[in-house]
Amino acid sequence: MNYWLMKSEPDAFSYDDLAAKGKAEWDGVRNHAAQGHMKAMRKGDLAIFYHSNIGVEAVGIMKIVEEAAPDSTDGTGKWVAVHVAPKEKFAKPVTLKTMKADPKLANMVMIRQSRLSVSPLTAAEFKHILDLSKG
Repeated sequence: MNYWLMKSEPDAFSYDDLAAKGKAEWDGVRNHAAQGHMKAMRKGDLAIFYHSNIGVEAVGIMKIVEEAAPDSTDGTGKWVAVHVAPKEKFAKPVTLKTMKADPKLANMVMIRQSRLSVSPLTAAEFKHILDLSKG
């Protein structure tokens, strides 16, 4: 199993929006590195849902339920999307400030490449963020 961190602006699409839908296409990603990560995702992988720009915090876990396929919002056929489903909303969101201050997360790709909207996590990073979300 692989682990990921996926960002969305909550005023555009939030974890609560995903929970209400039950399943959603993670579309609109237009960065080659992020696309490479999405192509590497496998059904059953887990991802941290991160609210960017507003809140700037990890807010829950989602599961990859469909692997990369053409992005329905892309008329060129160049980009892919995956489908995700909610798994668990965090009782306590984990802020970017908390993640940046934590030495166990210092090498996390999202910390080093903050503009990347989809990035991998190690199993240890994923577990540590979950532990932080429990207080």
